[in-house]
Amino acid sequence: MKNLIRSGLMVLTIISTLTVKAQVPLLNSYPSASATIFLDFDGHTISGTSWNWNGPIYVNGSGLNTTQITEVFNRIAEDYRPFNINVTTDSTKFLAAPLTKRMRLILTTSYEWYGPGAGGVSYVNSFIWGDDTPCFVFTGQLVYSPKYIAEAGSHELGHTFGLYHQSTYDANCTKIAEYNTGQGSGETSWAPIMGIGYYKNVTTWYIGTSSTSCSTIQNDMATIISHNGLSYRTDDYSNSFSSANTLSFSNQQTQSSGMVEQSGDIDMFKFNVPALQKFHLDAAPYNVGANDAGSNLDMQVSLYDNLQNFIKSYSLASSLGATIDTNLNQGNYYLKVEPVGNQYLPSYASLGSYSLLAQLSPPVVLALRRLELNGSISGDKHQLNWLIDADEKIIDQVLEISTDGRNFSPVIESPVDARSFVYKPYVTSAVQYRLNVTFDNGRQYYSNIVTLRQTNAVGRPQLVSNLISTNNITVSSPGNYSYAIYDFNGKVMSKGQLTTGANNINAPATSRGIYLIRFANATEQWMDKFVKQ
Repeated sequence: MKNLIRSGLMVLTIISTLTVKAQVPLLNSYPSASATIFLDFDGHTISGTSWNWNGPIYVNGSGLNTTQITEVFNRIAEDYRPFNINVTTDSTKFLAAPLTKRMRLILTTSYEWYGPGAGGVSYVNSFIWGDDTPCFVFTGQLVYSPKYIAEAGSHELGHTFGLYHQSTYDANCTKIAEYNTGQGSGETSWAPIMGIGYYKNVTTWYIGTSSTSCSTIQNDMATIISHNGLSYRTDDYSNSFSSANTLSFSNQQTQSSGMVEQSGDIDMFKFNVPALQKFHLDAAPYNVGANDAGSNLDMQVSLYDNLQNFIKSYSLASSLGATIDTNLNQGNYYLKVEPVGNQYLPSYASLGSYSLLAQLSPPVVLALRRLELNGSISGDKHQLNWLIDADEKIIDQVLEISTDGRNFSPVIESPVDARSFVYKPYVTSAVQYRLNVTFDNGRQYYSNIVTLRQTNAVGRPQLVSNLISTNNITVSSPGNYSYAIYDFNGKVMSKGQLTTGANNINAPATSRGIYLIRFANATEQWMDKFVKQ
């Protein structure tokens, strides 16, 4: 049975009618792949497909200009970057692909043949039908926004690969929302591609409850692979020190690019510093604009010495990239690039491409040897203390606070000999602190950033350990919650109720592997993973 999915993700008032017919650039994301997604921007005649219940369908072009077309392509290409699939605007690539491994996504202003109220429409599993049944995104219904159009495009294509919507349910398995809307705001905000991603910066594949039922866990990436005879891209860089890729400097600068194809992928690089130098590295995920617009990857970069001893890890709490800025002695060093999650983005599908740009320059004589800020929560008060090890005299030190990780404002201008501060903050959400110190030689430095979150504001059950060797699982619970255990195919293994305190769950006999446990109350639910050893 052919399952039609109508994606009325968003019905928007059309603010303008575009009649521009742009020259479509020929773009390919992975030309060597046989499986192909064709983005058709210039109009098409559809006949002989599952859409043609009333004869041929004639649709117009997308109404987008060349710049908008390129952005839509780049956003969709990044979503499908982990897979051995070529996203293309070249019809010859599409026509040369096997019939059962190709899909045409028609981006058109013509929605009248289908009816108003939908951002796009597609048939589930149609990628492998072999009859060239296309899917559609209605650009005018999405106010010609490249962001909205790309989100709808990746979503509709996901249906053709066998995916249903990522939905949310309450503790009673009542569907709260057909589309999971994600969480957060700003650069690190996130939503699942198969939910609704118009209003979040990062949109990725996800493991979550499907629209079919609250007990059906849909693993988006595994479904795309298994239902369509596809594979992930080949790993581009080794994950070992012995096979690390060499970064060679020319005119004190080196650059490289890479890709994180699967969760847990690690890329290793090595480089040489010929003498004491300042080393600056900017690691950035692929993006289509400022503030990492359209990025799918949150990065962490770790630095190691020649003996493979760990030095430090670098990542940015409020953005998706990473920066290293430090003096390095003469010698060989290693860089480890890896994906991470954050408070909004699950690490499962923090995937995509990235670039590295490193520079060597004369070393900076630092005014201090150590500037370290630490923080903790005691009741409703935040306790901050810090260490400063410097030869120069401190003339000013200001403790600063931020609620978005980017814009900081003063909390207190502390006496120069003070090394701690305690107070009750004016907000209950997560906040970031840093110390701004100025010395008598005119140099100004910032400490590390400390994040404090009032963990007792919202309680939830917690696994005492996510590694188990028997069939007993211990869960610490702040109250009465339901639980359900699933295997990675979404099959329910066990379910029951938790009470306040330590709960010993006697799970059914399971083989070694990764499992999911869902906790829920009347209004919220959480999903954790555990490993049976």
